[in-house]
Amino acid sequence: MTAPVPAAVLAPGPPEVALTTPDGIAELSRAEVYRAAAGRLARSLGWLVLSIVVTIAIWEGFLHLYHVPRIVARTPMDVWHYLFTQKASKVHGLRSASANRAVLWHNLKTTLRDAAVGYVAGFVSAIVVASIFVVWKPAQQTFMPVALTLRSVPLIAMAPVITLVCGRGLLSVAVISGIVCFFPALINMMTGLGSAAKSSLDLMRVYGASKWTTLRKVQIPSAMPSIFAALRINVPAAIIGALLAEWLATDRGSGAEMLTVLNTFDYGELWSAVVLVTLVSVIGYSIVSMAETVVLARYAPTTLVKKN
Repeated sequence: MTAPVPAAVLAPGPPEVALTTPDGIAELSRAEVYRAAAGRLARSLGWLVLSIVVTIAIWEGFLHLYHVPRIVARTPMDVWHYLFTQKASKVHGLRSASANRAVLWHNLKTTLRDAAVGYVAGFVSAIVVASIFVVWKPAQQTFMPVALTLRSVPLIAMAPVITLVCGRGLLSVAVISGIVCFFPALINMMTGLGSAAKSSLDLMRVYGASKWTTLRKVQIPSAMPSIFAALRINVPAAIIGALLAEWLATDRGSGAEMLTVLNTFDYGELWSAVVLVTLVSVIGYSIVSMAETVVLARYAPTTLVKKN
C-alpha cells in the first residue's frame, strides 16, 4: 500500500471543502485560500506600480538635490524623448527614436539570454547541492565551509580566471552569472528544506520512506516559500551577473554597451539602457511573485494566508 503524502493538497470539491495543513492541526477553506491568493496578486501589481512611481520621484529628486551636470544627467523625460520622440539629425549625430530602440533591444536580448542561462544554472546547481547536503550530512559538513570560502573571493577577481578557462562565450556567462545566483539560493533552500514539520518527517520514517522520498514528498513542498524567495532574489542577481560577465568576458550585450557608450559620452543611450535593465528586473521579480502565489495556494495555503 502506498503511504499517504503529508503535504497540503487542494482536494477537488466545492468551495466549502476544507484544506488540511501539513501538520494536520488547522484547516482552511478553499475560499479563504482563493481570497488570500487574489489579495496577494493585487498587492504585487500595486507594489509594482508604486515602485516605478517612487523610483522616478527619487531619480528626479537626486538630480535636482545634487545638481548633477546636464552633460551627464538624464531625467525621465530625457529618456522618454530618447526612446520615443527623438528625430534623426546628421548635424548633431543623433539617431531616430526607433533606431535607438532597435540598438537597445538588440543588446537587451543578449543580456536577457545571458541572465536566463545564469539564473537556471545557479538555481539548478543550488537545489541539487542543497538536496545532497540535506540527505547526506557529511557532505554539508565537508563542503559548506569550502563554498563559503569561495563566496568570500570577489567575483571581479575570479572573472579573468573564469574567462581563461571557459573562453569568452556563453559558458563564461553561465559560470559568472550562475555563481552570483548560486549562494543566495543555496542558503535559502537549506533553510527551507530544514523547516519541514517533525511530525511529517516522523510519519515518513514510520512508513519506511527513504531519505530521497522524504525529500521529494515532504521537505521540498514545505520549502516552497524559501525556494520562491530564492527565485525572487535571483532575478536581479542574474541580470547583475550577466552584465558583469558581458563587461568582463563576452564583450556583448547591455553590459558591454554601457561600457562603450560611457567612453563615447553617449549618456542618453547609457541612461536608457540602465532604465530598461532596471525595468526588466522589476517585472521579472513581479512575475516570480505572482507564480509564487499560485504555487503556495496549491502546496502551502496556510503560509499564503499568514502572509496576508
